[in-house]
Formats: sequence, C-alpha cells, structure tokens
Amino acid sequence: MSSSISRLAASAVALALAVSAGSTALAQSAPLSAQDSDPRVMGWMQGFPPPPDRMITQPDSVYFSFPRLRWSVCHLREFLPTEEISRGLGAPVPLDYLPPADFADMRQQIDALTFLPQQSDTPMTWEQSLFANYTDGMLIIHEGKVVYERYFGCLEEDGKHAIMSMTKSFTGLLAEIMVVEGMLDDTVLVREIIPEIGDSAFASATVRQVMDMTTGVKYSENYADPNADIWLYSAAASPLPKPEGYTGPDGYWEYLQQVEPEGNHGDEFHYKTINSDMLGWIISRVSGKSVTQLASERLWRPMGVEQDAYQTVDGKGVPFAGGGITAGLRDLGRLGQLMLNRGMMNGERLFPAEVVAKISAGGDRSKFGSGFPTFGAGSYTSQWWVFHNDHGAFAARGVHGQTIYVDPTAQMVLVRLASFPQAQNGFIDPTSLPAYQAVAEFLMANG
Repeated sequence: MSSSISRLAASAVALALAVSAGSTALAQSAPLSAQDSDPRVMGWMQGFPPPPDRMITQPDSVYFSFPRLRWSVCHLREFLPTEEISRGLGAPVPLDYLPPADFADMRQQIDALTFLPQQSDTPMTWEQSLFANYTDGMLIIHEGKVVYERYFGCLEEDGKHAIMSMTKSFTGLLAEIMVVEGMLDDTVLVREIIPEIGDSAFASATVRQVMDMTTGVKYSENYADPNADIWLYSAAASPLPKPEGYTGPDGYWEYLQQVEPEGNHGDEFHYKTINSDMLGWIISRVSGKSVTQLASERLWRPMGVEQDAYQTVDGKGVPFAGGGITAGLRDLGRLGQLMLNRGMMNGERLFPAEVVAKISAGGDRSKFGSGFPTFGAGSYTSQWWVFHNDHGAFAARGVHGQTIYVDPTAQMVLVRLASFPQAQNGFIDPTSLPAYQAVAEFLMANG
C-alpha cells in the first residue's frame, strides 16, 4: 500500500481521485473519528519545527493518506506547483447573511434536523452527519442569503480547500459557455480541433462525447492494480523529475495522445478523468487561453469572489482540468449561486441562461447505467451530475466528500468540503443526500 501511495503523492493527477488504494485498506478497520482525526488534535505540522512524526512533506510522506489528508487538503500548494485563478484587483462583493440573531437560531434548528440515511431506519441529526462525513466546511445559501456556515478540521473562513473532481464541473461549465456562445462546436471531432491527438482513441470522439464522458477510451482507475492506467497517467503528469530510464509520456497532453480505444463512442457513460483533461485541452486551444485564465475571466473576477483560487499543474505547466483546484468555501457558494441564478450574479449576466438550462436538464439517462447505486437514476452532462429528483437538483462532486449541491425548487445552494477517509462518494451519499433533501424541505417550509 505504501508504495502505491508514494506514487500518488508524487503526482498531481491522482490528487483529484485520491487514495483508493490506501482507503480500501483503511476500510478494513474503523478509522479515527472526525473529532479524533482533527489535524489540530493530531498535531500535524505544529511547532518550529514540528516533531518528525508530525511532519507531512513531499515527496517522502504519504501526504494524501488518512489521517494526514485531513491536513493536506488545505495545503496542496506546499506539495505541488500551481497556477493562480485570479480574482483580480477589485473589492469582493459581500455575500448577504441573515441577521446575527436569526443566523444563530437557524444554525441551531438545522443542526437539530433529523433524517433517515439510505437503507436505514435509525434517524440521524444534521450535525451528526457533519461529523460522520468528516466535514471541513459547510455553507448553505437560501433565497440568496447565507443561512448556515461552519468550519472544522484544517479549514477556517480565510482558508482554502482542495475540491478534487469538482474541478471537472468548472471545466465543463466553461466548455458549455463556449458552446452556447458559439465559440465551440460540440459536434466536431476532437482531431479537427487537436490534430496532435493523432491516432489516439479520442481522435474520433465528438466534443460532446468528451463533455459528457461517453467516450470509448481505455483507462482504469483501479488503485489496487499496480499496472492500472492511473499510475501511468500519474507518472506522466508528475511535476517531479522523471526517474532514470523513464520512457513514458511527459505531461497530461502527451498521455492523451496515446490512449487506446475501449468500446464505442457514445454508447455509455464511463467516469474517466482523462475526458476532463481532454476537454481542458480543447477549450484552451479554441479560446487561446488556459483553463485557469478562462476561469478567472469568465467566473472568478465577475463573481466578485473573496480569494484567488489555484490549480495544480503538470511538469509542463498544464493545469489539471480534472481535479486540481483549491478554493474558499464562500467562493464556491458564489459559483453555486451563479448556477442557481442561471448565469446572473451581482445584477449582471455572466453567461446565457441556456448554459444552466442545458446542464440542469441532464444527459441521456439510458447511458448512465447502474454503477452509482447511492446516487440514484441520474445522469451526467457537461461534467455535472444531475439527480433528476423532484427538486431538479444537480451537483459538482469530488472524492472524499466535496460537493456543490444546487436545488432550484428550494432555491438552495449547499457547499460541503470534507476529508472523508475513503475516496468514493458512494460511502458518503447514504448520510449526505437524505440530509440535503431534509434541509431543503425545512428551508422551504420555514423560509
């Protein structure tokens, strides 16, 4: 396990997908609780210098293994090179909050809410679910006002947190904006935009198939298999010097040029991170700008965010479009509110309402399959997850518990940042999705 995690620690790409190899082993015995694994309780990186057994370093340490990851998710810039998503020089646009007394009362009411987890007849409170899911930050916006905000673990209100595969939704949103605005044709083949893709399996896929992850490309993210494609991708993307004798691809884009086919394009949805990096390359080539520059110009600056974000890069400076962003909790709430408002923010239209209309309508549900039983009969489009529930909810999601959950019916945006011991959201959904529904119904009844 340690050798696998060491390779993970040396790669930017695997950060978004996390330590399934380590998580699986840890799942064999109960991990420390959220309270006991709190980085302040553990004493990680405290002192000048910290004690040797409390240090978390790169590349020697398994810095993304539990419980170290509970500190590392707030400190990725200390391990990997990054590129800034600039907020610009203007003053932030403040979020609107409930009056202090009402805010405090609302927190107590929400914390006391009860719900039934999936496949359980034992009630759980909202506050219990926060600790059960190793929550680092929780923000709820209802009808444009912040009604709930809490911080745990490594995160404080001026801090930033890795959002893992929620990065994909940034990339997909930028692509959908370009499609709706006529800058990008989603019916063309990848090779028409990126001739360098050569004979890669991506060459004959359409842009839309890349956006919706219905490509037929060979790529395994099985961390338990030392020969899985994820490790080849990790080695290619690592910003560290390549080991002596290394002959593989150098960087994300070189890897994408050698991807082999598996199945037919358009047949089924297969969640594979390489689609997101292919999409990042496409929108960068068409726009002439990096995904970090696009995110800054089209989202971060006009939203009036509080903090710059940043995104990890490979050894050639290419941003990790599939999972490299770190950002502040409130700014992620602003993005969720932008989606709820269908492109409107601070009285200005940032992009056409059709962008969110297309995303929230979802993809082809017949292609979604049955591989996500805790998620339900949903779909995936433009790198966003769509629930097709009674509230029309859709979400950006990342491993270890990251989410921006948008509920148009309840006029609610919920952002959770977390450091759950296991990577897959299937372990967290049973005590998360019913909680989100419960708080949405509460806010609708008491708003």
